[in-house]
Amino acid sequence: MEQRTLLALMVFSSLIVLAETNDQKHAVEIYSLHMDCKVTSRFAHTVITSRIVNRANESREATFEVELPKTAFITNFSMSIDGEVYPGIIKEKAAAQNEYDSAVSQGQSAGLVKITDRKLEQFHVSVSIAAASKVTFQLSYEELLKRQLGKYELLIKVRPKQLVKHFQIDVHIFEPQGIHFLETDSTFMTNELTEALTKVQNETKAHILFKPTLDQQKKNSELDETLLNGDFVVRYDVKREATAGDIQIVNGYFVHYFAPQEMPVFPKNVIFVIDRSGSMTGRKIEQTRDALLKILQDLRQEDHFSFITFNNKVVEWKSSLLPATEENVASAAALVQTLTARGGTDISGALLAAVGVLEKAEGLPERSISMIILLTDGQPTSGEKNVEVIQEKVQEAINGKYALFCLGFGFDVSYKFLEKMALSNGGIARRIYENADAALQLQGFYQEVATPILMQIEMQYPENSVEGLTKNNFKLFFEGSEIIVSGKISNELDLLPVEIKAQSHTSNLTLKEEANVKEKEQVFQNQKYIFGNFIERLWAYLTIQQLLEEAISAQEEDQKALEAQALDLSLRYSFVTPLTSMVVTKPQQQEELANKPTEADNEKPSSLRAGGVRRGKSGSPAGRWRSELQTGSNRKMFSTVSGFRGALRAPTIANEHPQLLLQLPRQTERICLNIDERAQASVHLLSDPEQGLTVTGKLGDGINHFVQFDINYVNPPVEIHVYTHAILVSHSNKNSWLSWTKSTSSTIQGLQVSVEKERSITASLPDTVTVKISLVRFPDDFLGLYFLNTDRFSDKVTGVLGQFYSKTQFESNSNNDQSAVERLLRVSGSEHKVSRLYKKDYRLESASEPVSCWSIELTP
Repeated sequence: MEQRTLLALMVFSSLIVLAETNDQKHAVEIYSLHMDCKVTSRFAHTVITSRIVNRANESREATFEVELPKTAFITNFSMSIDGEVYPGIIKEKAAAQNEYDSAVSQGQSAGLVKITDRKLEQFHVSVSIAAASKVTFQLSYEELLKRQLGKYELLIKVRPKQLVKHFQIDVHIFEPQGIHFLETDSTFMTNELTEALTKVQNETKAHILFKPTLDQQKKNSELDETLLNGDFVVRYDVKREATAGDIQIVNGYFVHYFAPQEMPVFPKNVIFVIDRSGSMTGRKIEQTRDALLKILQDLRQEDHFSFITFNNKVVEWKSSLLPATEENVASAAALVQTLTARGGTDISGALLAAVGVLEKAEGLPERSISMIILLTDGQPTSGEKNVEVIQEKVQEAINGKYALFCLGFGFDVSYKFLEKMALSNGGIARRIYENADAALQLQGFYQEVATPILMQIEMQYPENSVEGLTKNNFKLFFEGSEIIVSGKISNELDLLPVEIKAQSHTSNLTLKEEANVKEKEQVFQNQKYIFGNFIERLWAYLTIQQLLEEAISAQEEDQKALEAQALDLSLRYSFVTPLTSMVVTKPQQQEELANKPTEADNEKPSSLRAGGVRRGKSGSPAGRWRSELQTGSNRKMFSTVSGFRGALRAPTIANEHPQLLLQLPRQTERICLNIDERAQASVHLLSDPEQGLTVTGKLGDGINHFVQFDINYVNPPVEIHVYTHAILVSHSNKNSWLSWTKSTSSTIQGLQVSVEKERSITASLPDTVTVKISLVRFPDDFLGLYFLNTDRFSDKVTGVLGQFYSKTQFESNSNNDQSAVERLLRVSGSEHKVSRLYKKDYRLESASEPVSCWSIELTP
């Protein structure tokens, strides 16, 4: 009998790994699952890594599914099977579609992406792995976190459906403005699981780690059933002091965050336009009633409001807007409780009636904001039915005076129609999903727009010194949200001035601020774990999002120009957007395609009954990502390991490999270093400012060896990420993948990078230390780091490993030093007792027999 096991994890995402098994339980075992989320100044970079082994005696299929935020762009994915890397290539959508069509014509399956709920979309890929083989999946994506109701939120859905030996969620947050508050919440946490959760926080940084053991994951000691089933949420906000916001600058790109607080709220004049056509019958109309009753209670006394309900007839509750007095609110609540659903859908007539009520309204506050909130669940079936005509008439009637917000209930609506109409009239569109919490979704949306505190906001920067500026004019600003503007400083500036003009409830405002460019650049200089060009990527992300949004309501010629700009940026920065696709070639030359869906794509096909699933040639649900993309173009963030002390440990097993092996400069002595497995996984190993070289490493899950090294050069600016399954070389926003399965060599501005098949990688630069990393395949896959020409290190070299290359000296022994089993070693002024052991030598230049070395185990 065929069984399926399901594993899922989500950080603002959900990861599912399915493995087909036979009678042998967990024959395809997920032995490691790690999600690493780095949030730097609201810009989140997430890397998901899953490792699977097939313990069966025949081939089995493993499936990797990730639910990621709709607002995120995938940047890379890779699948590595027994050392062979299968990468994805991001191309223009039309070109990728041609390759996909060719693959389908040859009988190969197609893979897409589908939207799974109101916040998420699903990426899906499966592959057959041979007996005793391993596969590693790695997915990277990026997004700019949006502030809503005074907080940023990371939602982590945890649904493993099985126990995972090495299960870990890491969330690192760095906010230069300072962290105002930070909290975690969970629907599945028990006392035992609480012990697996740690939170470390200072003024600007936070690290949240969730790493439950197998025993902690179990529901009880007798059954292999997991407790991990629910939501894990991280919420935070930042400190705000400057009235004109906060400006951050990296490598000539800036981002400006503006979120004023404690300002008077504008009175609102709001008309609720509610669909009560036949399709709203049952649960929808009940949830609408529940939501409206709560929303009525949230109206402020200074607000004015009214209702228009419609089916094939449009009914105005009152001929004018009423103040939100207790009596008027009670009267409106009585109306809401009588709402029933039947008839057709005259959207045009209802919206034009709402504009008419606002036009003839009298006695409204002089400084107030007028808005229309439309809720509908279907297509226009009465009155004007042509959606383009409706859009034109509504825009002409509103004429920029009011904001229109469109809520589409369910999947029978034309979201594209609602979205264009909202964006053309200063509002936004939102789909309300037909779930049990639909009433809460409606209330949540209203709360976002309930407190406008600024209008007509203009963010002004020096025209001659800033280019590529993102949107800098905003019609409304709601309390608890945030305005973000980004651009590139084109001239050499010492100070970047900004001027903000806006209207508040009580006055016209002008706010000014100047940012010292050098001081702002310095904030990010020493943050080792931050990917260095994050503001540039944030700028590209924000620009693409805004170009695509602007294109929705643009004329055809302008639309093409806007999409061309967005496409160029998507390709330049390796983003999978609605204009690009990722083509992946799997084993046996199978090709699959990953497209990013939009909310407008997520409509119910009219030819299908409700709840039907349209299937393609492969039998996969339509709209599902199925592809293999490339291991992360992630610039990993690493925390520095400091405060280690040397300690003499009991001798380890002879002939095992050390974690790190180094030859002291101008000496015959060797040092074997082992970092205690209790240390944090990412280790700052070496930094030499005069050499322009930094090396960091990452320990494996459970194997107590390094499985990743990151080599960073200042000149030329090159990053080399070495994994056990592949090598990524990053330079000038371009990523090149090198495989361990073949020898190759390339040169970047004098830096030579050479791969020797299944053996080593070497990075060498004239007059600089040579970095070499060996690949060891048995008994576990790991990497061994060492250096050549170590006499070239400067006296300024630092780090857990680097300190041994500067000021290291053995104390002289009265006995023969060659036969001693213990000695004293001075490193950077500290004295350590070391012992002589024999270890395997992973250096390729050395003989294969064990070598003698002085062993130190470092513990925090």
